[in-house]
Amino acid sequence: MLNYYYTVKQAGTHEIIIQKSRFIGYVERVKSAEEAQQFVQKIKKKHHDATHNCSAYLIGDHDEIQKANDDGEPSGTAGIPMLDVLKKLQLKNTAVVVTRYFGGIKLGAGGLIRAYSSTTSETIKTIGIVKGELMQGISLSIEYPLLGKVENALRMSSHVIDHINYLEKVELIVYVHIGVADSFQAEMIDLTNNQIILNEIDKKYIETIVS
Repeated sequence: MLNYYYTVKQAGTHEIIIQKSRFIGYVERVKSAEEAQQFVQKIKKKHHDATHNCSAYLIGDHDEIQKANDDGEPSGTAGIPMLDVLKKLQLKNTAVVVTRYFGGIKLGAGGLIRAYSSTTSETIKTIGIVKGELMQGISLSIEYPLLGKVENALRMSSHVIDHINYLEKVELIVYVHIGVADSFQAEMIDLTNNQIILNEIDKKYIETIVS
């Protein structure tokens, strides 16, 4: 498992006009080549009347699956530049389609590369990028009078409160950065004068927006 990854915040679209041609970018998270192809075909069906529907995607922790398609544009002027943007941004499990409606002005090879690259990067910038970080889950069980102190300390830290269960005692499910679990538990014991029960649970990816 990766310690962290970057990907798009969510599925989305963005359109720009370049020399009277409409370039419409679409991005989506995908987990497999099949999902990526389904996404590409969905956009192709939506824009069946477009001049081109070029695509690229990266899949796998180490980009094991890479695909670029120029869809009729001169070889190397669309799909590869789009794929290069995904690589430069270090995105994982991401697919992009750029739909073009020709506006009557030829852009040349260099112009096409810039157009497909900029549409891809601007679409991703508009939708947003998140960083998913593998974090250690820890359950904290405390008496109700300690809740205010503990919750306030957690919210002032870089730790993440996943949820709170109001049971006979209060149970807080917290995720902390890998490598600080021991020091975190010592900190909580000190904060509560050892009036706390701590248990490590699962690890999972917690996503935060990248500014």
